[in-house]
Amino acid sequence: MNSSTLHLIIISGMSGSGKSTAARVLEDAGFFVVDNLPLVLLKDFLHINEGKQGNHRFAVVVDVRNRDYLKVFPEVLKDIRASGHRVDIFFFDASEEVLVRRFSETRRRHPLVSPTGIPDAIEQERVLLQELQSMATRVFDSSGLTVHELRRKILHCLSGDKELYIPMSVHLQSFGYRYGIPVETDMVVDVRFLTNPYFVEELKPLSGLDSAVREFVAGQDAYRDFSERLLSLLEFLIPQYQKENKSYFTISIGCTGGRHRSVSIAEDINNRLAERNIITQVIHRDVYRGQRP
Repeated sequence: MNSSTLHLIIISGMSGSGKSTAARVLEDAGFFVVDNLPLVLLKDFLHINEGKQGNHRFAVVVDVRNRDYLKVFPEVLKDIRASGHRVDIFFFDASEEVLVRRFSETRRRHPLVSPTGIPDAIEQERVLLQELQSMATRVFDSSGLTVHELRRKILHCLSGDKELYIPMSVHLQSFGYRYGIPVETDMVVDVRFLTNPYFVEELKPLSGLDSAVREFVAGQDAYRDFSERLLSLLEFLIPQYQKENKSYFTISIGCTGGRHRSVSIAEDINNRLAERNIITQVIHRDVYRGQRP
C-alpha cells in the first residue's frame, strides 16, 4: 500500500447485530473509526487523509441512522474504489428472534422505532439495507455468538484467516484502601501484609517512587517470595486473557494509604513485566493524596 492508498472498512448491518463490537475491534487493531459519518462527507474525509504520514486504515459505521444517504452509497463506493483505495464492507446480521431478544434485554430504542413494534422496525431495516448487504465483502451472522466469539471472527477476517491477537496492555495501579478500590480493577492485590515504611521515621515523608523506600520493601523476605509467586501467576494469566482478545488488564495493588508499599511494588512488577516484553503502564492513584502542593 503506497502513501496515498487507504484501506477503508464500511461497518454496516442490522441494529443489535454487533456493529459496536466490530467498531471496537477495528479500533483496537489500529483503525481510525468514525461512527455515523454522513456518506456525502465520506469522500472528503478520505481525501483529507490521503498522503498523510501514519495511519492509512479507516473504518466508518454506516447504517439506517444515515438512511437518507443510503441511496447514494453505490455511487460513493464506486468513486472511492476508482481512486485506488481498498474498500471492504463488513455486514453484520442476526436472526429476527435474536434481534428482538437483544432489544428486549437491553431496552434500547430501535432507530426505526415503529408503533407496531420491534419486528416491523427490523423488517423495514432489512429492506433499507438490502442493497448494501448485497455488496458486502463479508457477512457476519452473530445469532449464536458471544461477544468474544464475534470478536475472534472479525480478527480472523482481518488477518487473512491467520491467527491475530491484538497486544494486550497491562495496567498496574497502586492505590490506598482508605480511599477505596479503583472501580476499573480486574484483579486486586493486597500488600498490607508487608512491613509499612510509614512507621520508619526517615522513610515516612518519602514515597514508593524513592529508592530508599523501594529498597526497604524489596529487602523483605516476604516480598521476595511474594513477588515471585505473583509474577508466576501473571505469566499464566496474561496469555489466557490475551487469547480472549482482552484489550486491557488492570491490576490494582493496594496498601493502607497508597503511598509507600503499593507504589513501590507496582513500579517493581511493572519493570519486571516489561523485561518479559509485556506492554505495561503504571499509574499511582493515591501517591500524592493528602500531600501539600
